Amino acid sequence: MTRTRKPPRKKRRKPLYGKKTFGEREGGIFSPVPVDRKISRWKGKVAVVTGASAGIGAAISKRLVEAGLIVVGLARRKEKIEKLSRSLKEHGGKLISVKVDITVENDVIQAFKWIKDNLGPVCILINNAGILRFTTLVDGDAQMWREVFETNVFGLCVATREACRNMNINNVNGHIVHINSFTGHRVIHYPNSNVYSASKFAITALAETLRQELNYTGSKIKITSISPAGVATEMAQIGLEASKINHVQKRSTEEFIGLGPEDVADAVMYALSTPPHVQIYELKLHAVNEPF
Repeated sequence: MTRTRKPPRKKRRKPLYGKKTFGEREGGIFSPVPVDRKISRWKGKVAVVTGASAGIGAAISKRLVEAGLIVVGLARRKEKIEKLSRSLKEHGGKLISVKVDITVENDVIQAFKWIKDNLGPVCILINNAGILRFTTLVDGDAQMWREVFETNVFGLCVATREACRNMNINNVNGHIVHINSFTGHRVIHYPNSNVYSASKFAITALAETLRQELNYTGSKIKITSISPAGVATEMAQIGLEASKINHVQKRSTEEFIGLGPEDVADAVMYALSTPPHVQIYELKLHAVNEPF
């Protein structure tokens, strides 16, 4: 009587993340662990926020301080950051103001040098600084065009470069977040917004270019682009005043507002709470029932 041979047993591969599934393990993006606990790995680390004096930048700075980070707020209106800092003294983190004109390269370089000398390695950069000017393309003010590109694009590039240099020198697997806009993915009819959408399309391209450069070098630095629709901030009003006009024709800016600065800050915290191997590359935020 011949015995039938049993087929060899296949070796079971060990799960990549242990016995728990990806969603069950602590720190996974579908884990029930609260965002505040997931972000605790950044506690005591240095985060830089550009345009931190008001609106989205102030909301992000507040959330980061509440999570225990040392936050350096860069802005021209230093006194507004100092006022916010005083209101956050009871929280675990700290908000430090540094006066910077984001369009001046040396201002940005010196700010990062001061951070390196006094606080240590940069782990997070939030590129939030941005402006809006109301003019046209067909008969517009070239200086206004220039101001938008220098703030929204050039300033972002310089801050990103300095953060990457700092992270690479200190062997930090950091996180860079660009506060983009849904107008960086789709042009809408927003009267007199001229080059604003073009500047945001540039940020979309720059985020992808940075991702590719970091991949090419094998860097573990993460890049996230967050693109909200209309957010209730003072940017539009400041833009109107700087453009020396009292209204926007055809549509009021209120028609485009559906989100608050805190909504964008929540999105930033979510992106930062992901485990080191997960990268949220693009995150779009829209209000329910918005008109576009």
